Amino acid sequence: MEKTELKDDKSKEVEEEQVVSPWEVSAKDGGKIDYDKLIDKFGCQRLDESLIQRVQRLTNRAPHVFLRRGVFFAHRDFNDILDSYEKGEKFYLYTGRGPSSEALHLGHLIPFMFTKYLQDAFKVPLVIQLTDDEKCMWKNLSVEESQRLARENAKDIIACGFDISKTFIFSDFDYVGGAFYKNMVRVAKCVTYNKVVGIFGFTGEDHIGKVSFPPVQAVPSFPSSFPHIFGNENIRCLIPCAIDQDPYFRMTRDVAPRIGYHKPALIESSFFPALQGENGKMSASDPNSAIYVTDSAKEIKNKINRYAFSGGRDSIELHRKYGANLEVDIPFKYLGFFLDDDAEMEHIREEYGSGRMLTGEIKKRLVEVLTDLVERHRRARAAVTDEMVDAFMAVRPLPNMFN
Repeated sequence: MEKTELKDDKSKEVEEEQVVSPWEVSAKDGGKIDYDKLIDKFGCQRLDESLIQRVQRLTNRAPHVFLRRGVFFAHRDFNDILDSYEKGEKFYLYTGRGPSSEALHLGHLIPFMFTKYLQDAFKVPLVIQLTDDEKCMWKNLSVEESQRLARENAKDIIACGFDISKTFIFSDFDYVGGAFYKNMVRVAKCVTYNKVVGIFGFTGEDHIGKVSFPPVQAVPSFPSSFPHIFGNENIRCLIPCAIDQDPYFRMTRDVAPRIGYHKPALIESSFFPALQGENGKMSASDPNSAIYVTDSAKEIKNKINRYAFSGGRDSIELHRKYGANLEVDIPFKYLGFFLDDDAEMEHIREEYGSGRMLTGEIKKRLVEVLTDLVERHRRARAAVTDEMVDAFMAVRPLPNMFN
């Protein structure tokens, strides 16, 4: 229903129950995000089982745990991407990172872990945008510090295992210009000031850099922004991202046909909950709200045991009688993201939900899973050199991008 793609998101009615935008995520009364309402408000579609089975059939590999467990739960035109792929037509992936901190937390890794799966499964090229300009404007960072953080974050991204022959990482400060800038201007001419205020909620107190930024995030959706990779091919783009980025791409999808491009397709994830409970995004300002990829095994164990919100009962007797409340239990939810074994996950669901498994036992298993994940990432990141970052960020053809 394309007419609904440019709904205004920032109406300030008192009855507004939740706010989900690129810069703010909050639920009513500190509760949970209602994703069904969000799908209805944004006008995207639920990712259903038939699409997941189709991915398995087309790629001949098991769906990623993030698909099987509903972490990526919504989409725009993903079925069209699969239709094109089935006909032998090409597409590429685009995702990104706003480099505002030196250390990433587990929530930051989710889109990259999933994007790597998509790249491997479909054997397609990938562009990764580091919006160092955005963070310079929103976080009051200097240009130089934003650029430094972009390179540091690039090391974490490369550590996820992307194929350098199919992957181009770029920072806006370094790459914007030429064909990319021409597309930015084409987009900017199509979006009125009133429209951008309606979508993003800018006010008279916001500097003009913020108002001018949306086209920068829009145009990696268009292959001609990367002539060194795609030449003149007008191929489709699939964007894996968290659903808070949807406003950018509703704007992009509205503009794309007017300037001769395909509408980008999206596959969108829910938010990774804070240790203290499922109330939206984790907070970078509170180090105890998240597990960071720099945390030691001791720090991970301490955070899980002290801060991970439990759905277990107040006493062992009550827990044995009623079982855990899995709807609010953070250790159970975190295992849903990172424990790949479906049989073990179902066993934990039955045992913990019935009260036969205690809170200390599920937290112990989570500590094992996350310690292994973080240690593997730390080893991979330690192997990423500055020369490797330069190689991924070099403007170059990708000769094996569809092999």
